[in-house]
Amino acid sequence: METNFSNQTPERNTNPSDLKNIWENFIQFLKELLDIKKDTDKSGTIQDIKDNISMKGATAWVLIFSILIASIGLNVSSTAVVIGAMLISPLMGPILGIGLSIGINDIDTLKRSFVNLGVMIGLSLITSFAFFSLPIFQDLTPEIKARTAPDVRDVFIAIAGGLALIVALTRRNKQTNTIAGVAIATALMPPLCTAGYGLAVWNLKFFWGAMFLFTINTIFIALATFLIVKFLRFPMVKYINSINRKRVAQLASFVALIIFAFSVYQFYNLFQQDKFKKNAHNFINEMKADGISIIDEDDENISFQDNSIKLVLYGKKLSEVEISQWTTKLKKYGLDGTSLNIQQGADDSDLRAQVQNLSDLYARNQQIIISRDDAIRLSDEKIKVLEKELNKLYKVPFSQISTEAKINYEGLKSLSYANLITTNFQSTDTTTVFTTSWYDSIPNIDQRETKLKLWLKSRLKLDTITVIRN
Repeated sequence: METNFSNQTPERNTNPSDLKNIWENFIQFLKELLDIKKDTDKSGTIQDIKDNISMKGATAWVLIFSILIASIGLNVSSTAVVIGAMLISPLMGPILGIGLSIGINDIDTLKRSFVNLGVMIGLSLITSFAFFSLPIFQDLTPEIKARTAPDVRDVFIAIAGGLALIVALTRRNKQTNTIAGVAIATALMPPLCTAGYGLAVWNLKFFWGAMFLFTINTIFIALATFLIVKFLRFPMVKYINSINRKRVAQLASFVALIIFAFSVYQFYNLFQQDKFKKNAHNFINEMKADGISIIDEDDENISFQDNSIKLVLYGKKLSEVEISQWTTKLKKYGLDGTSLNIQQGADDSDLRAQVQNLSDLYARNQQIIISRDDAIRLSDEKIKVLEKELNKLYKVPFSQISTEAKINYEGLKSLSYANLITTNFQSTDTTTVFTTSWYDSIPNIDQRETKLKLWLKSRLKLDTITVIRN
């Protein structure tokens, strides 16, 4: 019986149904990952928002105190103090109430939210105005100036913050960290404090700019709340009269449409404004790179509303042809139709040359001073080296030694001292030499001289001493 074994590898066929299952599993995974409808507490969320709308009693005092803290933080440019004030402020209540009431057609809650929003703004402005009315608190700090005008990034912050806030509120277990973080990120309090500062110093530009920033944040937080409420299909408020219900629904829809349209318009306007300023700064940087000296380069001189750029030049004066060439380059930066207003004085090239000569002279004098200081430093170092060498040569306190020797060694007539320098032409050595003289009547001079030598070695702490009798 003969058996044949086949070594052929079976072909792997890709089943279309397997790919379909993988795709369906992936879609299911994404749905579960991004699902916010699960664990939604609709009735609890509605009640929580309604409970926090009112600006009366303790809530009003908490608002006043938090506005006062935030104003102090802005005045001393302390970000930590401002953040602490935002954590305790109850500003979100009426804003969330507006978004919720429009989303569920609750006209009573909508009216109540608008009234309390007005009360909230009034209390905030009065408190900050009273604080900044004191002259010692009227300095313009960087924290205050930063809240005088919105840009497109504030819109994104408000939208993202509003979405995060309402999603966190709709959970059964409220995410406190998220709610606190949104209160900090959306920064509703600093613009109101800045608006109060603008009124106190009578700077209406600051006032309207800060109020515009607060309005932007308010609108987009309310809009985000409205969108999530609609997406999660919160229950609509039912009215006994169907005609009345229809009218309320139409009114709520109209208000929502107005807010949405205004939000889109403001977003587009801020986007165009940021784009204009960025293009203007790029244009100014090219002028500076070309050697044109520009001063007073503030954002106030770049006007999106007037579609103009104002530049103040110093140094070399531009000719009409050069100005025309730079005006033509505006189109290259997307600034077609922008008015370029260049202000410049007389040509001060001679003055600048004199300033440059003075600068060069100052630099040369500084170099001379540095060279002189180096020479003095080297001389001081040489003096120190010589003093050290002298100390080596004259380190024997001869006066004291001679007095002690006279007392200790009777018959010593004289004592002299010197350093003897010898060399064998390979090395140099210094030897301490004492020369003695004794009275002839003194016996045992050799013995006395030997003791004197031992005493001198011990007294001077020297290994080698030579004693010579004269």
